[in-house]
This record gives sequence, structure tokens and C-alpha cells, in this order.
Amino acid sequence: MTEEHRALLKNQTWKMVPRSPTMNVISCKWLYRIKTKSDDSIDRYKARLVARGFQQRPGLYFGDIFSPVLKPTTLRLIMSLVVSHKWPVRQLDIANAFLHGTLTDDVFMQQPPGFVDPDRPDHVCHLQKSLYGLKQAPRAWFHCLRRALKAYGFHGSKTDTSLFILCRGSLRLHVLIYVDDILITGNQPYALQALILYLNKKFAVRDLGRLSYFLGIETLWTPRELVLSQRKYINHILARAKMSSANVLSTPAATTTSNPDSMLFPDITLYRQIVGALQYLQFTRPDIA
Repeated sequence: MTEEHRALLKNQTWKMVPRSPTMNVISCKWLYRIKTKSDDSIDRYKARLVARGFQQRPGLYFGDIFSPVLKPTTLRLIMSLVVSHKWPVRQLDIANAFLHGTLTDDVFMQQPPGFVDPDRPDHVCHLQKSLYGLKQAPRAWFHCLRRALKAYGFHGSKTDTSLFILCRGSLRLHVLIYVDDILITGNQPYALQALILYLNKKFAVRDLGRLSYFLGIETLWTPRELVLSQRKYINHILARAKMSSANVLSTPAATTTSNPDSMLFPDITLYRQIVGALQYLQFTRPDIA
């Protein structure tokens, strides 16, 4: 928590201002998370300050909040180029990515629990930078990263706004973005390293090396192919649906008519979550799309 709070102060995420009766002040809380690797071993522990964005008023404290994410077809296309041309591919993670986005709306937040300024206990945080939990946080971060890439010479793809391309002479570079997870690839290894150094000057970049585990997708490299798998993710879905011990079927869909008088699904929220999770499997299983 202390490390996260120091990072927020260093980033000048907010300014302390006296509280006014006319302010709509939202609250915040600390969230704790254990990040795991593809084999379920512990990678690191994280504490994150999260704003309670559900207390924000639409139209007054935030406007457009849409932020694009990578399309499954784009990932498969770029990975096919990587394999066919034997391009290097590097995986990056941006630490505290949402904190880099600049806010254009006035957002006021209570001081973080456990870190109230003893000299100004009645003050509130006037947010200057984005914060996790805010409605506009993903969009603000995406625009921040897009500006940095365009300044380097990239242009966005017309078919997928999460794909950025740089063509300079014989040089070809591609950048894939899914929030704060980034893949970079191209035909010249030194150019990848130069791009990483550039991004590291603007953000806190963690170079994870060669692609191995991305968005819940496991990769297996062989001399002639790249295999993408979501085995761990599938097992997680089966556990949530209480189907870990279900039998394997030889057909992708039922061959008989279901009983129309059967009981309804008891939890409609869980049903929607399972359907959404199955849609996410399209990254490696386009046959279920």
C-alpha cells in the first residue's frame, strides 16, 4: 500500500483542495490481488487504490468512456506473420497504466484510507490523472498510449484501433494493445529494443521477454509453429460452471433436442458470465464463435 501511495504522489495524480458543499466527492478503497503465472504459481502481490466510479454522475463528471480492445482475429493474424517470417515478438506490461491518463473532467475523491493528511484532514483529492475505478480511466489511458506511439511514427489500423503499424523504409513494426498488456513484433530485432527504450522513458515498462502467457493465452513455441492455448482459462470456466468432472463429447453441439420443460438456469448473472467467458475463447477457438 505504501509503495502504491508513493507512486500516486510521484505521478501527481491529485491536488489537495478544501472540500466544498457543492462538490460531488466519490470515495475510494484498497484492493488486494495475487498475480499468478501460467502454472498458477505466485508471481507477485499487489495493492491498488481504486476509486468508486459508480458514484460518478454521467454527463457531469464523465463523458465518453469507450475504450477499444484487441480483436481475436487481429492477434491470430499478427501471430501468423510472426511464425511465417520468423519475427521476434516481445511482451510488455505497463505498471500503473491507468495513472498516466490525463483527466479533462473535474473529479473529486476522498483521501485514501490509511493515508489521510494529518495537516489537512478536511481536504479532498482533486484528481489530475486518471485512477483505477473511474469510468473514463481506460479511455484516458488508451489515448495517452496512442499519442506516444503516434509521436514515434506509428499509425492506427483502420480495421482494429488496438493495432498500430510503423512502416519506415524496410522496417516493419506492429504493436498490439489490450489495456496495459502490449505485444510488439517486427522484422528487425534492434528496432524492437529501441521502441522499448522509448516507451520506458514515458511509462514504467516491464519487459516480459518473449511471448509466453498473454491475456490468459498460453503459447508453445516449436521450430516450425506457434501453438496458442487457453487450457488454464477453460479449466477455470469449467470450475465456475461446476462442470470440471463433465464427460467429453465428440460433437461440438447437442445432437438431440433439449427438454423445453426443464428448469430455468437458477442464476442469470452466472449464465451471462459463462456466455461471455465462452466468447473470450474465440482467441484460440474460432470454431465456437
